[in-house]
Amino acid sequence: SVDLWCYRSLSRSLDRCMSVMQSGTQMVKLKAGSKGLVRLFYLDEHRSCIRWKPSRKSEKAKITIDSLYKVTEGGQSDIFHRHGDSSLDPSCCFSLYHGNHMESLDLVTTNAEEARTWITGLQYLMAGISDEDSLAKRQRTHNQYPSCQLSTFEEADKNGDGLLNIEEIYQLLHKLNVNLPRRKVRQMFQEADTDDQQGTLTYEEFSVFYKMMSLRRDLFLLMMSYSDRKDHLTADELANFLGNEQKMTNVTPEYVLEIIDKFEESEENKQRGVLGIEGFTSFMRSPTCDIFNPLHHEVNQDMDQPLSNYFIASSHNTYLTGDQLLSHSKTDMYAWVLQSGCRCVEVDCWDGPDGEPVVQHGYTLTSKIPFKSVIETINKYAFINNQFPVILSIENHCSIQQQKKIAQYLKEIFADKLDVGEILSRDARTLPSPQALQGKILIKGKRLPSYLSADAEEGEVSDDDSADEIEDDFKLKSSNGHGHHQVESHIRKKLDSLLKESLIGDKEDSDSFSIRALLRATHQGLQKNLRQRHSKSRLTCHSVDKEEEEVQEKSWSESGGQVNRCGRKRKTMKLSRDLSNLVVFTNSVVSQECLDEGTPGDVLSFSETRAQSLVHHKTERFLVFNQRQLSRIYPSAYRIDSSNFNPQFYWNVGCQLVALNYQTEGRMMQLNRAKFMVNGGSGYVLKPAPMCKGSFNPFSDDPLPANPKKQLVLKIISGQQLPKPPDSMLGDRGEIIDPFVEVEIIGLPVDCCKEQTRVVDDNGFNPVWEETLSFTLHMAEVALVRFLVWDHDPIGRDFIGQRTVAFSSLMPGYRHVYLEGLTEASIFVHVSVHDVYGKWSPLVLNPSFTIMHLLGSNKGQQLRGIRGLFNRSSKASSDTNSTALRKRSISDHLLRRTASAPAKGRKKKSKMVLSESEACISDKRSEGEAGGGGGAEGTSGQDVCVEKRLQPRPPLIHRPMSMPLERLLQGQLSICSQDKEQLDVSEDTVLGKS
Repeated sequence: SVDLWCYRSLSRSLDRCMSVMQSGTQMVKLKAGSKGLVRLFYLDEHRSCIRWKPSRKSEKAKITIDSLYKVTEGGQSDIFHRHGDSSLDPSCCFSLYHGNHMESLDLVTTNAEEARTWITGLQYLMAGISDEDSLAKRQRTHNQYPSCQLSTFEEADKNGDGLLNIEEIYQLLHKLNVNLPRRKVRQMFQEADTDDQQGTLTYEEFSVFYKMMSLRRDLFLLMMSYSDRKDHLTADELANFLGNEQKMTNVTPEYVLEIIDKFEESEENKQRGVLGIEGFTSFMRSPTCDIFNPLHHEVNQDMDQPLSNYFIASSHNTYLTGDQLLSHSKTDMYAWVLQSGCRCVEVDCWDGPDGEPVVQHGYTLTSKIPFKSVIETINKYAFINNQFPVILSIENHCSIQQQKKIAQYLKEIFADKLDVGEILSRDARTLPSPQALQGKILIKGKRLPSYLSADAEEGEVSDDDSADEIEDDFKLKSSNGHGHHQVESHIRKKLDSLLKESLIGDKEDSDSFSIRALLRATHQGLQKNLRQRHSKSRLTCHSVDKEEEEVQEKSWSESGGQVNRCGRKRKTMKLSRDLSNLVVFTNSVVSQECLDEGTPGDVLSFSETRAQSLVHHKTERFLVFNQRQLSRIYPSAYRIDSSNFNPQFYWNVGCQLVALNYQTEGRMMQLNRAKFMVNGGSGYVLKPAPMCKGSFNPFSDDPLPANPKKQLVLKIISGQQLPKPPDSMLGDRGEIIDPFVEVEIIGLPVDCCKEQTRVVDDNGFNPVWEETLSFTLHMAEVALVRFLVWDHDPIGRDFIGQRTVAFSSLMPGYRHVYLEGLTEASIFVHVSVHDVYGKWSPLVLNPSFTIMHLLGSNKGQQLRGIRGLFNRSSKASSDTNSTALRKRSISDHLLRRTASAPAKGRKKKSKMVLSESEACISDKRSEGEAGGGGGAEGTSGQDVCVEKRLQPRPPLIHRPMSMPLERLLQGQLSICSQDKEQLDVSEDTVLGKS
């Protein structure tokens, strides 16, 4: 048939594409500021990633197919625009967008056929994974011994002979952050080397070696504690584990057998209906045992409440791909943010040529895109992932004629998506719900005043609250072409310099890249530079000190609001009736108006500095305002690097539309993602009940005294396959890492704090901490829990990875925390949550005691036979295997740990009562993330974090959970009798007892 012929023809064409791509094609890789590099690009044999050579990155020079977002034809990317070389044939150009932030790899082939082959092949590979779950979810469905094992073998096989000798194994272990004694490595090597070719390992033998090396002693002991010392779990024992530890309900025999059938590797075990160690490990590493609640991947909250009762994912200057002065504007950004769950996007409209409005960042050198193209993109991508309403924040700077064109395009392209007629007839005293507005697009913009006659074609409205209105002295004025080029060149040099400076500092030091530093380094330099060259073109810095701000606020108040807060007369603009009529529920009003007035449909916009003042000085009034109306908070115009503020500061007072620069990856966007993952990534998260009704002070030491608190007890057990820091100077050749884990609570100021584990020396492959951290939360509903893994360094610490999860999404029991953006790296934890009434914590059972209790008083002899499996290989064993924990000096703690002090003006918070012999060490270092530009987070008092320090560490008798299993297996800790065991638990499980 014709269909069969077409299918076979397509199949042959795709096979040819795959063959050409795997053979490799020489292409030019374009880079900013250079003419391009000729490289051989090829698809690896597993069709999982694109690689190129030669490259200084060696094996790391690759882009995984999973990370590809899209492939575009022609020279459309920023890099192509910067080169501006008309000699490039568009049919030979294409770009791959990949990663969390759509980075582009820009390639030029020698002929159009090669480009077409690669574009077709890549689109086919991308389509093959488009209907699967995300990479982060898929990567955990494979066995404990991962599918990347083959690529690990290939990378270790330097000479490509298909065999690994002992020296190649040593090099591989160093790369994997494994520091096993050579004697132990040789022993495992010899046990795995079973064929005739003695002295080398084939891939099959390497698989055996890898399994021996990867045996999880923590999971093995956990399994034994529920299996009565057997090397497998029966169906009943597995059900007992799921109910008791994982807190799963309705665990049926059918479900248990389904787990065994899915995860058990041995056919013999499947027939017996038991789960062995490999199957148990695979199950524990699966999404079922992830720390994130799987039910939260879908919408799970009440969506029938007014819009004002929800936090709404919002972006600022959505069209920009980078900084606020020079970066390109792209419609792709709207497609990306809408599909990632953002529900409020911004469109800055300006008069364009030929009567066609354009979108750009005004008074800057950013590029322009047609308004019509933006609207078409929004219409295409708005409701692909969810149907909840999208708010279009229109910043209107157009003439009346082009405003009418804007209204025409909105009505023609969005059509019935703008029709909210049925909803208008409902209760006008509150905003409609996300459920009622499904599939609708709300236009947020100016509305003509009601006193104007209905037949008036236009009228005047205030222009003071434009989110991107730049101070007059801060605007980049127009100039001739030569001056324009010099301005751009100077700004670009300054931005590049600032970016490099920000990357040198501590990854979590938010003070290293402050707004004031930007002002001094960029704008004052520009002012001096441009004054010398072009008197007509100038860029100056206008900053407002705190004292000046107070004077301006007082001046505004005394004048009855007739002038703006900078003391100038309030500006107005002409607004078209056509555009005004499209604004229904989201009317942008002057942000300086009183918080006590207005209708539910009035939306107030505040810059972060103005909003910060309101939060500090009018906290409860701001909270009450946000119970009935929407407020939008946007970054300061001085954040020219597109850095982000801390959104939690504004969520704490109920602000709904906290707009961030989505193009800037880092700590703040990680918090934003975690916030909105709670409700299926729908872009709407229900605010806690006290924020929707009633009143409370989020800055109080006890903001909700009548409500029980939550106690979060986290046991940080172990780590798995932790890589070297991404910016390690020596790369894979560097020293094996010395990891430790830091847990941070981000929520109300009274709840914000950090705690961390000890450092494990020379082990990134399978470090064991076995330490318990405890936190008390006053309003857990708004709290985020941030897990960070660091590499200790004598002069500081290097960031390895993080995962941020909302408190309400944490799953109880034994869970894996997979680090965001890393393939295999994880930490293994135990989670328990308890209600706390009053000032005292309840008796909480030690989560690690479960294993000890089930082993019983007479199990020591049986365990000695497996003792050899768990010999510790890291230097940390000297800390944990001795009969008494080594007491470190104050200087040792200072070298090994960093701490945080409360921000200025905040009362220091102590998590637990410490004995007199324990010293608290703190300094003023706050967290801001890798490459993300923490902005000025640490400078505004928005983060209030206190880190607990214990010095010296308490003796083991005070914390029996501190490593009992390790010492038990080494034969250095005897197992007490049942009576004594019960007595120890009753004495030592009161948290904070010393």
